[in-house]
Amino acid sequence: MYQLTFSEQSIHELNRLDKFTQLDVITPISTLKPSDLAHPREPLGRFHRGEREYYRLRAGDYRFYFEVRGDTLHTHYILHKNSLEDFLLRNKLPVSEQQLVEQHSKFWKYLESLTK
Repeated sequence: MYQLTFSEQSIHELNRLDKFTQLDVITPISTLKPSDLAHPREPLGRFHRGEREYYRLRAGDYRFYFEVRGDTLHTHYILHKNSLEDFLLRNKLPVSEQQLVEQHSKFWKYLESLTK
């Protein structure tokens, strides 16, 4: 088993959930084995960003984005499956967090303009 560490964003997202939901969401990542990471299968995936290797794990309505650091799984992001941020990250679009916020509001304004 691996030790889990979380970024500030990940902790913030977890703290927004009730305790039972936190347990449900954390269980899949806390039970990962080296063999799972060696040969990822759904709901686990692997991708590269620059020279880093990241993993994505679906857990309920959330996705964990993490990397392996020795015996530690460091979770960079926990994102809701239907969020714009998750879409951008899954599609490997290079954007900063500030750009995500800006694009998020513009995206929704654009969608609203289509209904008028």
